[in-house]
Amino acid sequence: MDMRPIGVFDSGLGGLTAVRALWQILPEEHLIYFGDTARVPYGGRSQETLLKYARQDVRFLRSFDLKAILVACGTVTTTALPTLQKENDLPIVGVVEPACRRAAAVTKNKHVGMIATPASVRSGAYSRTLHGLDPEIRVIEKACPLLVPLVENGRVRPGDVVIETVVREYLEPLRQSGIDTLILGCTHYPLLTDVIANVMGPEVELVSAGEEGAFELKRMLKSRGLRADETQRGESEFFVSDRAEDFENLASLFLQEDLHHGARRIDIEEY
Repeated sequence: MDMRPIGVFDSGLGGLTAVRALWQILPEEHLIYFGDTARVPYGGRSQETLLKYARQDVRFLRSFDLKAILVACGTVTTTALPTLQKENDLPIVGVVEPACRRAAAVTKNKHVGMIATPASVRSGAYSRTLHGLDPEIRVIEKACPLLVPLVENGRVRPGDVVIETVVREYLEPLRQSGIDTLILGCTHYPLLTDVIANVMGPEVELVSAGEEGAFELKRMLKSRGLRADETQRGESEFFVSDRAEDFENLASLFLQEDLHHGARRIDIEEY
């Protein structure tokens, strides 16, 4: 039994979709969430800049006495996770491999699509991982740079002509390619599940990278004997690197329930 908290971070608030999954599957765990809202989105940054940001994010979280970290950011997972794991002496879990394992398990025609930030697509991490699991899987990837800023601005609901137009523009080539499974390779994208499902149709299975990362974290904690007391209810603290004033309303959208406390702003450049 280990009552130390788990750290979770993302480029913005998209990683709150992973927090929501953790609340459901690990309700006893204490969580420390950091959203780098001052520098969102990460997807168009260079690999050197992404590694710098990721190291700072981890250093901030490690100012707490953590037992593990979930990188709830597809971009950081694809570009910096191995380095972070080598540099730190606590378990750090990403979202790519768990999502790929799920996609490989559910695809029937071995034709898998993946949407993510430009940096994640450039890394080729999803394709390499899927081919490592099953060389026969065909992968089609699509960078969707406009989705993160739209989601961060709350443009997520069906009927919103802006988000529906952008999603359809990005996803129509994937739909026509005949994929039967689509990995949502950025933790912002589950907020668009209904919009994406309307474009792709019911025959396409959607796989959430953030949710699969949360399940992977649960498996890891259990295997290492790091689970908290399951009779307790965990608490969550939230930190951001930019304005905290609007956090409560936007976070409630990501968490899909009312949040009754805000976030604290920190200066990430100090880390």
